[in-house]
Amino acid sequence: METNNQSHQPQGFMESITARVIMVGVLTLILLIPLQFVKSLIWEREALQDNVKKEINGQYGGEVYLYGPILKIPYLSAGQIAYAYYFPETLNIKSDVKTEEKNRNVYKTTVFKSVIQCNGYYKPIMQHKQEIDPQILQWDKATILVTTKNLKTIKGAFSISINGRSYPFEPTVKEPGTMAFESLETQPISINPNASLQYSINVNYDGSERISVIPIGKLTDIKMKSDWADPKFTGNFLPVSKQIDTSGFAANWKVSHLNRPFVQQYFGSLPDLKAYALTTEFLIKNNEYQQNERTAKYGFLVIGLTFLVFFLIQTISKIFIHIFQYTMIGLALIMFYTLLVSITEHSSFNLAYSIAGTAVVSMITLYTAAVLKNRKLTLLVGASLATLYTFIYVIIKLEDYALLAGSIGLFAILAAVMYFSRKIEWQPIQ
Repeated sequence: METNNQSHQPQGFMESITARVIMVGVLTLILLIPLQFVKSLIWEREALQDNVKKEINGQYGGEVYLYGPILKIPYLSAGQIAYAYYFPETLNIKSDVKTEEKNRNVYKTTVFKSVIQCNGYYKPIMQHKQEIDPQILQWDKATILVTTKNLKTIKGAFSISINGRSYPFEPTVKEPGTMAFESLETQPISINPNASLQYSINVNYDGSERISVIPIGKLTDIKMKSDWADPKFTGNFLPVSKQIDTSGFAANWKVSHLNRPFVQQYFGSLPDLKAYALTTEFLIKNNEYQQNERTAKYGFLVIGLTFLVFFLIQTISKIFIHIFQYTMIGLALIMFYTLLVSITEHSSFNLAYSIAGTAVVSMITLYTAAVLKNRKLTLLVGASLATLYTFIYVIIKLEDYALLAGSIGLFAILAAVMYFSRKIEWQPIQ
């Protein structure tokens, strides 16, 4: 009598677990194509936002840049007119900045009005360490020079008081070495080389995004206050003290000549010192498109893990899920990112993420209920998706700890997959 030792006959390859894995893997790779289109959409909208911001900033004024005041004295060198430049002994600046958000359609940027007050003094020229004979300096032709940007944003008169006498600034030829910046200069002032010069300046500036100052005083003291609650302090020097709250900020910089690698006088040309500026940025933090882009980078992970959940359910419960149904679920996952981008443009990223996530999780859960016809498995899918989107949101928000949180989360997910897949028979099934 012949005995059949096989408990079942294997089915064809297309009905095996291996075939399912291959099909789901190929579908995941195919869905990366529309996901890449979503990323391109984000980049396009971000570029459009940058163009709109540049246009608005051009109308209201760009960066406020202050390099001065500088004492400029001509002299003859080899029969040609050259100039000696002397920086002040002290430079004290007080600035009050009032900000305003400007919107065009769904895009916005920051503009401001600033009141800048400067004062200090120049020590007697004869007390400087000279590289030339001070007798060849033409004292009666000395001027005060300021290098700046966006002259059109200066509001009202712009003058300097020297020892109690006012001298207005006028646009002049750009100084060599100062790049594309513009120059303002007074009419000649007669000075005594053995006496100090007291000066003061008041100027009103309109601008956008940032204020930069070159600390050219031998001792520079800058105090700035504003109603902007999210300042960013950059440049070569940071404030020695600052106070930031919801009503604005107050900051104080103190820079000595010992803190910077340039001297107090130059001959022949004025150096470009922009690299040594101290800068305050009035930027809108947490750029929404950057957060959308970071979220889209996790799209492959979301699609892959979601398909993995359905694959495990299908394999363990023996419920058949067609590749078309996988495709519908994948397209729903892609729709999350288009919803996120479009809603973000009209609200905050947090609200947009909540709405888009809730909509997609609800839609896939309801679709799963119709496909699986099993309440417990449907709730498992819904809970898994909700946990996954929460996990991605936490990673996006935890900028400093994103790698740590992501690594721990992925480790936990891998452990769960290994646990639930440990009893799967990878041979062809009946």
